[in-house]
Amino acid sequence: MRIKNGLVFRDGGHFEYDSLFIKNGQFAEFCAGEELDAEGLYVIPGLIDIHFHGCMGHDFSDGTTEGLKAMSGYQLKNGITAICPATMSLPIEELERALKCASYHGKSEGATFVGVNLEGPFLSPEKAGAQKKEYLRLPDKEIFGRLQRHAGGMIKLLTIAPEMPGAMEFVQAVGEKVRISLGHTATDYDTAMKAFAAGARHVTHFYNAMEPFRHREPGLIGAAYDTKDVMVELIADGQHIHPAVIRATFQMFGADRIILISDSMRACGLSDGVYTLGGQAVTVSGPRATLSDGTLAGSVCNLMDMVRNAVKMGIPLGDAVKCATVNPAKAIGIYGTRGSLRSGRIADAVLLDKDLNIRYIIQEGRVISCG
Repeated sequence: MRIKNGLVFRDGGHFEYDSLFIKNGQFAEFCAGEELDAEGLYVIPGLIDIHFHGCMGHDFSDGTTEGLKAMSGYQLKNGITAICPATMSLPIEELERALKCASYHGKSEGATFVGVNLEGPFLSPEKAGAQKKEYLRLPDKEIFGRLQRHAGGMIKLLTIAPEMPGAMEFVQAVGEKVRISLGHTATDYDTAMKAFAAGARHVTHFYNAMEPFRHREPGLIGAAYDTKDVMVELIADGQHIHPAVIRATFQMFGADRIILISDSMRACGLSDGVYTLGGQAVTVSGPRATLSDGTLAGSVCNLMDMVRNAVKMGIPLGDAVKCATVNPAKAIGIYGTRGSLRSGRIADAVLLDKDLNIRYIIQEGRVISCG
C-alpha cells in the first residue's frame, strides 16, 4: 500500500509532504499496491499510552480479559494503537490476579497490549493521591519479582517514592530489569538526585502527588530538570496542570523529554456519575474526576484528547505527537518496533484532518476508515 499526498510526521517533530509505504504489516521503503490519498491529512504514528488505568467502565486492576478487550477496542477507535495499562495499589494477591491478564497481550483486534505500568504499591502515604494508603508498602524486590512472574515479564514501568526505606537499594537491584519512575513522593531534591544516579529515569504524572517547585526547595521537579536523560509524564486535560505550566514545562524540558499520558480511569468514554478507582469511590462531573475529599482521581480523557488539548494550549502539533508516540515508545523499550513511521517499524498510523479529527486508523497495515 502507498499512502500519498499526506503531511507525514518525522521523529524529530516536524512534518513533510511525502508518501508512506506499507508491506506485510510494516512500513517499507517502497512497494507497489493500492493507494490511499491522504491529501489535506496529517499522517502520524499510532499513539502509545503508557499510563492509563481504565475506560468504558473497566479498569486493568479488575483483572478480566473481557475488560481488557473492551478497553483496547476503545483505545484503538481513538487512535491509540498500543497500550501499557497501569495498576493501582492493591493487596498483593489482587495485583497478582490482575497481572495474569498480561498473558493476553497481542490477542485483540483493539490496541496492542505492550506492557504493564506498576503504579504502586511502593509509594509514600504522604502523597498517596487516589492510591489507597492501607495498600502501600515499602519497596521490596522480592514482591516485585513475584509480580513480574505473574505478569510474564510484561512490567515495563514501575513507580516508587525514593525517600522510603530501602528505595535506593531497590532501584539498584531492579533498575536494569524495569524502568524506574519516581512519583507519589514527598522527596527532596538531594534524595531524588540520588535515585536518578542509582538508575531511575522517569517521573510519574509530573507535578501531581509530589512537592511543588520552590526557589529554595526544588524537590523532584528540580532534580528531574537537572538530570537530562530523565523523562516526565504530563496530563494535559486542563484539570491536573494549568495550561501555562504545560507551556513552561515544554520550554524547560523540551519535547524530547516529555511523555503525554491520559491517566484515565474507568469513567473515560462514559457519562458523569460515581465510579471506583483502586477501591475508592470517584465522582465524575464533566472533565473532572475526584474522591470525596476533592482529590483528583485520574482523568476522563483519552490520549488523543491529550494531544488535541496540548495543541490548544499552544504546543506545536509535531511536539505533541512526538510526546505521545516516539517518547513513550523509547521509555518502555519498544521504539525499535513502534512509535515511528520509519521503514521496518510495525505499520501503526493515524490520519488526522486539519481539525485533528481521525479519518483513518492503520493497525499493523490494516486500514480502518473513520468516516
